[in-house]
Amino acid sequence: MKNAYRETHVGPIKGVRFALIATIVMVMMVLQACGNNASTANKEAPSSSGESTEATSKVPAVLNYGYIGINKLNVPSGGAEGWGLYKGIIQEELKKSGITEVKLTGFPNGPDQTESLISGRLDIGSLGDTPAIIAYGSGAKTRLITQTAANNIGYLIGKKNGATTVKELEGKTIAIQKGSFMHRYVVGLLQEEGVTDYKLVHMLIADAGAALARGDIDATTNLGVGALKQIDDGYTYLDDASKHPDLLGTGATVVSEEYLAKFPDFPKVWNAAREKALADLKQHEDEYYQFLAEAGGTTPELAKKVSPISGINDTAFTEEGLKLLEGTKNFLVKEKLAKKEFQISDWQKQ
Repeated sequence: MKNAYRETHVGPIKGVRFALIATIVMVMMVLQACGNNASTANKEAPSSSGESTEATSKVPAVLNYGYIGINKLNVPSGGAEGWGLYKGIIQEELKKSGITEVKLTGFPNGPDQTESLISGRLDIGSLGDTPAIIAYGSGAKTRLITQTAANNIGYLIGKKNGATTVKELEGKTIAIQKGSFMHRYVVGLLQEEGVTDYKLVHMLIADAGAALARGDIDATTNLGVGALKQIDDGYTYLDDASKHPDLLGTGATVVSEEYLAKFPDFPKVWNAAREKALADLKQHEDEYYQFLAEAGGTTPELAKKVSPISGINDTAFTEEGLKLLEGTKNFLVKEKLAKKEFQISDWQKQ
């Protein structure tokens, strides 16, 4: 009877113990899985900006940004970019993606800025389309992410008591900033007018103005307020690009491929910040023109005349702007200023 008791009762007890152990093991496995899921969720949980914490941590904290024009405000002297950086709107938007500082550097012209981009001293730069195309066509590893404007106007100004028409520049000396959009404008203009005998010399705007005053050159290119001041001072207005729609310049913002490898979504983030700055600008028009006047050393009235808000592109790219860009690229390739042919679409990054 004793052995029979063991046969009938020990078996069920072992089964209960096995079931209990199996249950404990299953509970531990479930708890471990929940812990792993929670850890993964915390790692991949989006931040308030919509970016994951892991992705944000890979973004360089400092963005090195270059622009054309040196002024006392130490920001671009116009456009959505200038306003956004001046007011801190762009900086605040970029912080959401992990960029805690934007270092700004002004350059006298586009070619100087592209050298800094190529060397790695800059991550991003806003400049004229011509130097940006020349650099890319010469092998610079950059990508075009925005056309800031599509109506940049170059002026051709003659010396006092000199040529009064473009055709009278036959055999004369003209100062240009080599590789700038005004270089492209002048060469295109002279071709249209049938002027074939001329000499181009590279000078920055300030140096060219002094040379024009001395009579060392016969004409020079200039922009906006500076050109209008020269005309008011008695220098001869010869032409401006507004009369030649195909010779208008466009603004370009380019980013190094090295930086994009670290932050692939940067174009979207940058353009979203730019659009927010533009929306704010349109709500503060008077303040914006005051900002332009202070940066350019002029009056709000004159700033409004030469740099109207209507000239700022609302979106990263427009059909009109891309058409102008294509025309400029074709011209530069034909003139062998850009060393290779390429498709604008291959250069774009959106």
